[in-house]
Amino acid sequence: MAHSFRFFRAGGFDQLRLEEAEEILALAELDQKLWAALSCPTSGLELDPRTLQLVDTDRDGRIRPPEVLAAVEFVGRTLAKPEAVRKRTAKVALSAIDEEDDEGKRLLASAKQILKNLGKKSSKEITLEDVLDTAKIFAQTKLNGDGVVPADSAEDPAVAKAIEDTMSAVGSVTDRSGKPGISKEKLEEFFAQAAALDAWWTKGESAPEVNPLGAATAPAADAVHAVRAKVEDYFMRCRLAAFDPKASGPLNRAEQDYASLASRDLTADDAAIAAFPLARVEASRALPLEAGVNPAWAATVRALATDAVRPLVGARPALSEADWSAITAKLEPHLAWRATKPATSLDTLEQARVRELLRGSARAEIEALIAKDLALAPEAEAIEQVERLLRYHRDLHVLLCNFVSFRDFYAREGAIFQAGTLYLDGRSCDLCVRIDDAAAHAAVGALANTFLVYCDCARIDADGTKQTMTIVAALTAGSTGQVRNGRHGIFYDRRGRDWDATVVKVVEHPISIRQAFWLPYIRIGRFVGEQIEKFATARDTEVHDVATGHVKVVADDASEAASLKTAAPSPGPAPTPAPETAAPRAGFDVAKFAGIFAAIGLAVGAIGSSLVAVGTGFISLRWWQMPLAVVGVMLVISGPSMLIASMKLHRRNLGPILDGAGWAVNAQAKLNIPFGASLTSVAVLPPGAARSTQDPYAEKRHGWMVWLLVIFVLGCGVAWELGWFKPWVARISPRPPASAAPAPAPSSK
Repeated sequence: MAHSFRFFRAGGFDQLRLEEAEEILALAELDQKLWAALSCPTSGLELDPRTLQLVDTDRDGRIRPPEVLAAVEFVGRTLAKPEAVRKRTAKVALSAIDEEDDEGKRLLASAKQILKNLGKKSSKEITLEDVLDTAKIFAQTKLNGDGVVPADSAEDPAVAKAIEDTMSAVGSVTDRSGKPGISKEKLEEFFAQAAALDAWWTKGESAPEVNPLGAATAPAADAVHAVRAKVEDYFMRCRLAAFDPKASGPLNRAEQDYASLASRDLTADDAAIAAFPLARVEASRALPLEAGVNPAWAATVRALATDAVRPLVGARPALSEADWSAITAKLEPHLAWRATKPATSLDTLEQARVRELLRGSARAEIEALIAKDLALAPEAEAIEQVERLLRYHRDLHVLLCNFVSFRDFYAREGAIFQAGTLYLDGRSCDLCVRIDDAAAHAAVGALANTFLVYCDCARIDADGTKQTMTIVAALTAGSTGQVRNGRHGIFYDRRGRDWDATVVKVVEHPISIRQAFWLPYIRIGRFVGEQIEKFATARDTEVHDVATGHVKVVADDASEAASLKTAAPSPGPAPTPAPETAAPRAGFDVAKFAGIFAAIGLAVGAIGSSLVAVGTGFISLRWWQMPLAVVGVMLVISGPSMLIASMKLHRRNLGPILDGAGWAVNAQAKLNIPFGASLTSVAVLPPGAARSTQDPYAEKRHGWMVWLLVIFVLGCGVAWELGWFKPWVARISPRPPASAAPAPAPSSK
């Protein structure tokens, strides 16, 4: 028989109560069209990430109904009393684990073993902290089923030493006990490198020409390799000097190169000195091995003379180019063989030790130890299942109340998608959701018909690490105030940490009916203010331009007069003045300005007539009708705005806000006016607070003006009732023309 589910109404849709264990266990029978959500991300939520990873069995970073049902089925199968999950605690009594189920029996055995390893054998319950302390759990055991064997897990000291040498060469892996060890992969990597290195050694040992000096060949090759490029550079310079004696000067560096070194402290490892030739360049000169060597290369040249020159061609004070060619020819096979050395990380081990490990029984013994450790894997996996059970015991009901239904959100108990509280512009916003991209979210979030504020948040932890995140907050009460891009606020996350918040984007929608009532007047006032500002700016610019033009004309006239006054008169008849070529100044266009004044007069007349008509109609009303007329006019102005705001406020929806954050909301989760008012709090004085209304900097108000206005209004009302205004009304009322035909008399019928 199908289970009889119970629902509650919130947010405009029916939601599952999830108060009884039977409802939770029968969740698979519930039509998924009645679920509040069908998918959610595993990141950015106020729920333990490890729990979400355990629920996310396919590891794709999202949780879907089949995974939720699998978690419910696991709890119902392994717990004898599944209703305990409603307590949301991170501990489980051993008696609550179902021993009738095979998996429950393994979980119980594993839980008892964990408590035994922790020295809590007599404990009747196990906690999540007990399971998470894996280092302490496995501290007393040498093998723990993870396939990683530390050095102390081997009883034979030789095997332990082989494990240590392997870790020193190829690195280690951390064991469940927290100790470094090696895995099967690390072991295979070590012996693969050892085999390649041994084959390379064998190839060199089997060819006599590779080691002409035996064990001394390697030091000789090192000495030649260290200075080879510099020696060949020296002999090439000497050959150029022999080719043309004029090249000797430039090839030995110019005097200014030495002068550049004179002003600083010099050392043997100075790079500028090392760039100079090995010795003074002369035509067909041998390389000195003792005196006259570049100080930066003196030690290297001495090693060359000791390790290579002496054993290969005999001791001598200088090295000729022929001797150098003979030395490199004898060492060329060794250098070529050395170039084929495989890349390994076994340089920390000697050749004898590598071959000992390679040809001995160390590998087989370590592999046997790893296999023995892996045989305990089921027991170790059971420990992970105990962790799963404890995490589900604490967090599964929370997940269900934020996925199958939005109970925690509408009960105001803190939903997992609520990241914290934003304090901004004299209010606090509780509906704050973490997002990745403000622009991408706004494209979807705008459909929520909710006033949204996007903020970039940043903080610096005690260790100096800077953290950043982006949130979207819903303003559902109050007014828009001064909320705009660039405003700063404070965001408190669910852990109580404070973040600097900066508004980066605003999606405007109505916040309340009250705000919508005043919105037209605010817009009119803003428009009038902008027009006045534009007009004043234009007039100021015009006055400035005119004044500047007059000043320039006066200055030009004064300059011209001064130049004529100081000019010397020339003998002879005065020259005939040339005709002026400047364009004549435009005259005053009377017709144009007459048309402008006529248009202005018509406009003023039309406006005046409209005002007279409105005033006449208003004063023709009775005194008690006048307030009603004012209210009616205000409703005509504010009515459309209030109607649109009411329609949008009734369509406010949580779905698009969460959809933009990666959720797949399945219900029309509304944010109606009463519930929205609870999500945003405006600044109010606390109850019982003492408040002084005296402000020393407040603008002074004149009460007599208010009384004068009241007396004037009352006087006008009395005068109207006494008929004193009737002659004025008759004078300004429009009259029919004299030639107009009289109105037809009413018929007798």
